[in-house]
Amino acid sequence: MSFKIDLSHIRTTIFRLLPPSAQVTRLEFEGPEIAIYVKNPSFLLEQSGIIAQIAKNIKKRVVIRTDPSIRKPKHEVTEYLKSIIPPEAGLEDIAFDDVLGEVIIKAKNPKLVYDKANRILVETGWRPRILRAPPMRSRIYEQVIEGYLRESEYRQRFLRELGEAIHRDVLLAKDGSNYVRITILGAAQEVGRSAILVETAESKILLDFGLNPARGLSPNAFPRLDLIGLEPEDIDAVIVSHAHLDHCGLVPYLFKYGYRGPVYATEATRDLMILLLKDFLEVTEREGKEPPFSMRDVETMLLHTLALKYNVVTDIAPDVRLTFYNAGHILGSAIVHLHIGNGFYNIVYTGDFKFGKTRLLEKADAVFPRVDTLIMEGTYGASDQPRREEAEQQLISIIKRTIERRGKVLIPSLSVGRAQEIMLILAEAMKSGKLPKVPVYIEGMIQEVTAIHTAYPELLSRSVRQYLDSGENPFEYETFIRLEGKEPRTEIVEKPEPAIIIATSGMLTGGPAVEYFKLMAPNPDNSIVFVSYQVEGTLGRKIKDGMREVTFVNSYGKVEILKVKMEVYAVEGFSGHSDRQQLLDYLRAIEPKPSKLILVHGESNAIQSLKDSIIRNRAKLGLPRNLELYTPRILDSYTLAFNL
Repeated sequence: MSFKIDLSHIRTTIFRLLPPSAQVTRLEFEGPEIAIYVKNPSFLLEQSGIIAQIAKNIKKRVVIRTDPSIRKPKHEVTEYLKSIIPPEAGLEDIAFDDVLGEVIIKAKNPKLVYDKANRILVETGWRPRILRAPPMRSRIYEQVIEGYLRESEYRQRFLRELGEAIHRDVLLAKDGSNYVRITILGAAQEVGRSAILVETAESKILLDFGLNPARGLSPNAFPRLDLIGLEPEDIDAVIVSHAHLDHCGLVPYLFKYGYRGPVYATEATRDLMILLLKDFLEVTEREGKEPPFSMRDVETMLLHTLALKYNVVTDIAPDVRLTFYNAGHILGSAIVHLHIGNGFYNIVYTGDFKFGKTRLLEKADAVFPRVDTLIMEGTYGASDQPRREEAEQQLISIIKRTIERRGKVLIPSLSVGRAQEIMLILAEAMKSGKLPKVPVYIEGMIQEVTAIHTAYPELLSRSVRQYLDSGENPFEYETFIRLEGKEPRTEIVEKPEPAIIIATSGMLTGGPAVEYFKLMAPNPDNSIVFVSYQVEGTLGRKIKDGMREVTFVNSYGKVEILKVKMEVYAVEGFSGHSDRQQLLDYLRAIEPKPSKLILVHGESNAIQSLKDSIIRNRAKLGLPRNLELYTPRILDSYTLAFNL
């Protein structure tokens, strides 16, 4: 089916606002953006606010590109950049994207380059793309940039095809008819395989597409897209709220079976998602299992991923606009706001969120332009967590007692967010003398994740940003020892000195934490401290709940029984999720108030308990008297609005 692109209003507005001297050569749709190609970009120096004015008038994102005929030779551009970028900017690399006409400038202090962006474009004819050179080198961060440069022609073709699909005339809703329907494909009365299908008269959009880590690769680990008769190629967009595998772990699976549409995520989510998916494939293959997708599918997904910043409104379909807000859960995590139609309906999907400030991140946003339906997680809907200060003191006390008896502490941790939070706590405790300075061993993947954190300091808490701005990296404390590759874990455990080991995975579902656990469990001087949510069915949950004999198959294929004699602790206050009180506080704080509330991502008892609390406190929370409250099960579907 061919679509007629109506450029009349956009073209008229652009030519009315741009001076004739700009010499516009063509307009292109590049994904959600309108690209204006010009031969004379000097107007940007004289009228600095003109692009914002155009964007406001046409209600589209706008980018200025230059006609290839005016772009200066690369060697001249390189010399020019070196002459105008001050040494304190820490220029590290210059690369060129011939297809898009961009010069990629990587600097340690990109702020000192931003204010020269228009001048660079005018003087060289190349549009600058300014990136941060993080203080800790991230291979994934570099590979993402290199991948986009290498496949720039493919990327441009994809963006232009996507642009036509987004900006086409509406087909079904021309007469004003429309509807909004959602179907819950996962994370209903469970934690894991988050996936929600949002359907309108024009679009089919997936909110997350994750797996359930407690169910291996069985059908119940997958969102049940197969049961509703929807083919991947029929989906218009996928939105990833954050990089945990229970929210993004099966997005490449869609590409394996024909999806070629966009994936929307923040920049940090994109990078972390690539890293965690790559690790998932390596672990799955190492365990002798058949992975559900390949690395090629992950690479295809990357080429179709569009990175968005917080608070930027973006068209993602003819009738849907997307805005990301800070979720406070992990680096780059986003609350999703969907504006459907011209004021027809608004959905807010929290994903996983933290309505409380932590050492690492600021708390989740709660104010939106409009809210009709709120889809909210309820992971801790049945329980309140200790205050963060109390949790830190409890952790420090456990570690101190273990060190005093010359034991070692194993902290199984999620590599994203929790590990970095624990690192900040340990560094501060050792600096202040609350803990003695003992070795802290940190596994390699945590190192890479931490490096990605330093690439996006604007997403971190004010206190961490202040450290990084001053040139001090709080993630590189003197006692931290990075373990790269296969390390002699037996030697580390058998050393007579006390130590702390932070290792993945946080639920003991695999990874180095399990190997350390096997080595350390028989020694009563050692301790294991769970600082993450333990999903029902995982080994971590079983140990936390009291299991003290664990059956393993050793490298020779023989069954071994491991007696757990080490001390077992769970410190709940470090969760990146909101607890019961924070969930209620969020409902009190959210503006405007929703008329419908859907609770997902929580085990049955947590969801039911949260529902009961909301009903009891509805008036105190300021929720409407006629609030519709839903606790769906898998495949439950709701028509939220219709005008047919």
